Amino acid sequence: MKQLWVKVDPWDKKLVTTALESGADAVWVPEGRAAEVRALGLITVVAPDGDLAPGKDVQEVAILSTADEAEVIRLARGGPVVVRTPDWTIIPLENLVAQSNNIFVEVADADAARTALGVLEKGVDGLVITGATPAVIKEIARIVKDASPPLALTTARITRLKSLGMGDRVCVDTCSNMGVGEGMLVGNSSGGLFLVHAESLENPYVAPRPFRVNAGPVHAYIRVTGDRTRYLGELAAGDEVLLVNYQGRTAPAVVGRVKVERRPLMLVSAEADGREIATILQNAETIRLTRPNGEAVSIVTLKPGDEVLVALEETGRHFGHKIQETILEK
Repeated sequence: MKQLWVKVDPWDKKLVTTALESGADAVWVPEGRAAEVRALGLITVVAPDGDLAPGKDVQEVAILSTADEAEVIRLARGGPVVVRTPDWTIIPLENLVAQSNNIFVEVADADAARTALGVLEKGVDGLVITGATPAVIKEIARIVKDASPPLALTTARITRLKSLGMGDRVCVDTCSNMGVGEGMLVGNSSGGLFLVHAESLENPYVAPRPFRVNAGPVHAYIRVTGDRTRYLGELAAGDEVLLVNYQGRTAPAVVGRVKVERRPLMLVSAEADGREIATILQNAETIRLTRPNGEAVSIVTLKPGDEVLVALEETGRHFGHKIQETILEK
């Protein structure tokens, strides 16, 4: 996910508070102010006496020539590099984004933020807001939140439904509400994850819980931020998961609570692009997958031939990270 840092130099307590309230990942302050930041809230501090020290943990490079671009690429192998230029053009930024990660850029307004996040459709890894007002910080923070990269979703056809025995299933309660057509990607294999719909709909059985996805059993994979997967059973409060809607738009969400309870289960198998994929879900009418048009469909009404949304990938996973390795999961 994209990082958002706010540079507060000279010191301004109100700007630090705004950064905290806007969900910034770090604040950059003058030496001697780190303790004051920590007194206001828990956040990474970039300062000589902070968590990340400029010149040591964070590099700053002015781009004046192609030689400077090469230096940025070298330094970025070791950590964040904040780039700037007195006569900025988009070409140096494109060159850097194409060749490396850990590229941060200073921005002072929303237009510059959008440009930096859209370079080569990949964008920089982080923004450092400088010389901004509280209103601008909040505006850029909203842009960064919406900049979570989209996912390609595929239509799969249901092939088999089978009632299973009891198992430990996981409800993921987040600190965000989800709408119609939105949920989380879950499955038996990281190569094929089903879009399990949030409990955001009215029904005669229980009240809507739009912050919740009844995701599946403890062994299942769930897509989280940072292009990774995790096991449902290892999630805990404070972790971050990825919310996905039927159009592929994504957003991070903080886990507020995980409920593991013993429930009857159901196997759901489907075919997508010539591949057989499967997931296991709680066998209950309130558990839903997502149709291609965003409509939620209860798994107890599914039948072979019905279409649902899934996310496919070719690479395998090792400790949640993509790897080029032959892996067969059944």
